[in-house]
Amino acid sequence: MTRPARIPIFLLDVVLFPGIPLPLHIFEERYKLMVHECMEQRREFGVVMTRGDGVAAVGCTAAILQIVKQYPDGRMDILTVGRTRFHMNDVFDEKPYLEAAVEYLEDDLVPEGQPAPRQLLQLFEQCFSILHGRAPQMEIPQGSIPIAFLIASELPLDLEYKQELLEQRSEVERQANLREKLEKWLPELEQLDRIKRRAGGNGHRPH
Repeated sequence: MTRPARIPIFLLDVVLFPGIPLPLHIFEERYKLMVHECMEQRREFGVVMTRGDGVAAVGCTAAILQIVKQYPDGRMDILTVGRTRFHMNDVFDEKPYLEAAVEYLEDDLVPEGQPAPRQLLQLFEQCFSILHGRAPQMEIPQGSIPIAFLIASELPLDLEYKQELLEQRSEVERQANLREKLEKWLPELEQLDRIKRRAGGNGHRPH
């Protein structure tokens, strides 16, 4: 499949991972136009995280799966899914929305038969259970979506950290990175959970 060298860009306070669904509410005129053109041409657009000092250089393309709802004033709710990571080389403002010349990014090859990251999955389940009071419902598909992206999309991690994961080119390195992050985060969550339980059990609000 030939990918276009130049794509529309949607600037968002979000990090989109490949294979992860992203619902969007489209209300700005420039993005209404962009979505209509992408649907007519069956094209993907790029989702790029905004920063206080600009935008990230690496993003992920989004494919439009369906229009969930259309409003009388032209606003719409759409469902998209992340597809392919890219690096922006040049940005163009010739249209109401931005476009970028991009280089698509692929992961380094992973040896076949790589075992499931049991320790990482256990850490994820522990963190998720403390945060939500229930076990995660996430299914691990075989080979289609990197596990690190699946786990990171299910947790309220800092956007800059998610961007760091998006830019890494090795799933082995991403998993090691995420495991180290969760190993540090879990004791903090457990401590906060203990404080919350004590505060809820003694009839007094903490000062």
